[in-house]
Amino acid sequence: MYDNRKSRCKTVLPALILVGLLGCRGGDLETRSMEQIYEQEGVPVRVETVRPTSFIQEMEFTATLTGIEESSAFAKIADRVDRITANVGDYVTKDSVIVTFPTDNPTARYSQARVQYENAAATYGRMQQYFESGGLSRQELDNATAAFRVAEANWDAVQQSVLVRAPISGVITRLNVRESDNVDDEEELFAVSRTDRLKAQVWVPESEIGNFSEGLAARAVWQGIELEGEVVQVDRSVNKRRQAFGVVVELENPQSRVKSGVTGAVSIVTYRTDSALVTARKNLLKDHRGEYVFVVNDQAAAKRYVTLGRSHLLSVEITGGLATGDQLVTEGQINLEVGARVKILNGGEVAASVETNGR
Repeated sequence: MYDNRKSRCKTVLPALILVGLLGCRGGDLETRSMEQIYEQEGVPVRVETVRPTSFIQEMEFTATLTGIEESSAFAKIADRVDRITANVGDYVTKDSVIVTFPTDNPTARYSQARVQYENAAATYGRMQQYFESGGLSRQELDNATAAFRVAEANWDAVQQSVLVRAPISGVITRLNVRESDNVDDEEELFAVSRTDRLKAQVWVPESEIGNFSEGLAARAVWQGIELEGEVVQVDRSVNKRRQAFGVVVELENPQSRVKSGVTGAVSIVTYRTDSALVTARKNLLKDHRGEYVFVVNDQAAAKRYVTLGRSHLLSVEITGGLATGDQLVTEGQINLEVGARVKILNGGEVAASVETNGR
């Protein structure tokens, strides 16, 4: 809204139809110009009393929501799936066996590794006894210990190749194989997630990153379900591929209502105050000196230049130029001049002036 808009034909509030005056005697018609009506009765306006209110500024993003922890298990050998012990949606504990492969696979060398481990363990036990009785040197015990540790590591690796365990505690969110399926080495078998909490990463432009810090309130919405959380990480350097800063939020997900991997709307509150003077952006006008509003003083229009703070959607914070209790003009300001007489309308009142000759 600018002053030069007043060079157009002046308009009145949509509900305020100013009609000509129709006389009753002899059908005489008497009319007044809008300028005359404004001068005699005042320019019709609506106002609101300026009062402190709460004000927030939010930034909104679209992001993928994933479990607070998520990890996949992969095949270490190429073979046929022998057994699966859990299904998608089941809660499993860390290190519980989920997928097994046959132990007779030559590649796994399961039996050989087990025998080597058992022999090394027995030898290590005897060597400890000999050392404690003085019949064995420290060097010989160290050699037996090293051989046992190697055999133990080999046995553990072989077991992991045929007994695939859950990498973390959580819910199985993906199961990519079925019993009797043939799989390749390094193929993903299943994924486990902790979904009692979710996380999301959003990307913030350089111009806005100064408004972000850890602890800011965050919210995510997916199919009408709202999750509350906060910012837990703000990157200190720009991601060159994204040309933006990464910000991570964590969200509570009671009863795991929202599934991992879905796309949700994420909003982060970057500013909040409970005592701001706020107005709709439509109430602002502008000239060569800057932004201004009209207020009503003693039934006359007064011009106030204002300092703008933060904005959110159609609202803007006023940090200077207005005070609590001011009567701010919210409709009809385009027709005002400084010092113009005003007529404040109540509710849905329509300004209409009707005069009849001889009455």
